[in-house]
Amino acid sequence: MLDRVRFEGVVQRYKLDPDSVYNTWFVNGDDRLKAFRAIRRGVEQVVAEIRGGTFGNDFRNSPLELVLNSITEQKQVFEGAAHAFYWKPKLRIPDIYEHEANKAFFGQFLEGCLHASKEDQLLREIAKLSAREIKGLGPAVANILYFLHPTILPPSNTAMLNGFNRLFGDRKKLGSWTSYLEMRDVILSVNQDYRSALSKDLGAISGLLFEIGADKLVIDQNADLVLATEKKRVEAAQKKRHQQVIDEVRRQKEHTKMQFLLIKLGKSLGYDVIVAANDRGKAFGDDRFSLHCLGSLPALNVREDVAATINLIDVLWFERGTNRVACAFEVERSTSIYSGLLRLADLSLALPDQAIKVFLVAPEDREREVLAQLRRPSVLASNAGTTAYILFSDLDKHCDSMCRFGCGREVLEKIAKATS
Repeated sequence: MLDRVRFEGVVQRYKLDPDSVYNTWFVNGDDRLKAFRAIRRGVEQVVAEIRGGTFGNDFRNSPLELVLNSITEQKQVFEGAAHAFYWKPKLRIPDIYEHEANKAFFGQFLEGCLHASKEDQLLREIAKLSAREIKGLGPAVANILYFLHPTILPPSNTAMLNGFNRLFGDRKKLGSWTSYLEMRDVILSVNQDYRSALSKDLGAISGLLFEIGADKLVIDQNADLVLATEKKRVEAAQKKRHQQVIDEVRRQKEHTKMQFLLIKLGKSLGYDVIVAANDRGKAFGDDRFSLHCLGSLPALNVREDVAATINLIDVLWFERGTNRVACAFEVERSTSIYSGLLRLADLSLALPDQAIKVFLVAPEDREREVLAQLRRPSVLASNAGTTAYILFSDLDKHCDSMCRFGCGREVLEKIAKATS
């Protein structure tokens, strides 16, 4: 049983540590919120390809890879989440690529979880998958399920399992659905007891378990281990984590700068400009975005869920005084390129009569990744297949000149690159 006072102290240290995953991923991670829709859409595509017989026999270049890429980009807490799904030919696992019946069953499982809305429905789907005993396919699937149902199913990885065992003095085993479900029961109970300190979203308490299991958060149950045998490794891990936070701050500054340049350019060219809803409080230097942008998204006469997705696009240019979108930009410094493409595709499909120009804006070190994503058959088949891209360096170098001499969005053709 947890000592309430001590556990509350652990939670407070977790929440007050600026480098903890609570602060760098859970509450301040804009990428986390953007990932939910991309992962859901990706799972829908996995189901559709399995049902249509086009899924293939490898993880690489499959829609399942896109889903796991969106998950593994969610900071260090999900690093390695894709490994369980890599096709290992010598072991013939996980057996969802060559075994057609297992593949079909996995697709049915994902479809059932997509459409489930209640806890008992999800638990039944998990029970059926567990009973199937597909080789190499265990509770790593829970990382996908978390992004479909974040208040019902927690994610799962080695660090979280170790953190759970240390915190509760247990010996749960990795790779066991039975252990996962038993852990889930305890996590839900504790989370309910400490809801005011944590969150209804199970990502908060799962992040705490991750921090304990990775020896980044010291508690009574791992103090001796940390001090006696793990001190150097923990110090190295803390140093690495601190560097990751520094790198993330730098990436966010670059992202913010590119957004500001697009705001500046759009205004100079005569457009009304708006940024993503979760970025409207940002500033670049002394220039607050809110002083240069629309306060809210113009009415677009689209479904509410589509409007919510469009509202997360990094930068939109509107024909002045109207609700007609001229250009849309996704700035991809470290976030999932696939997620950005989905938002741009949703915009184009929702407003097909507006001839919107859509662009990915990315640093040079991601150019190959951008090209690979834009050349995917599923992307080329959608309106996102017309997406061009702009490199950070070109936008930075030529922004002032385009502001001075440009007459409309056509000036972007000078720096935009096509996939061909």
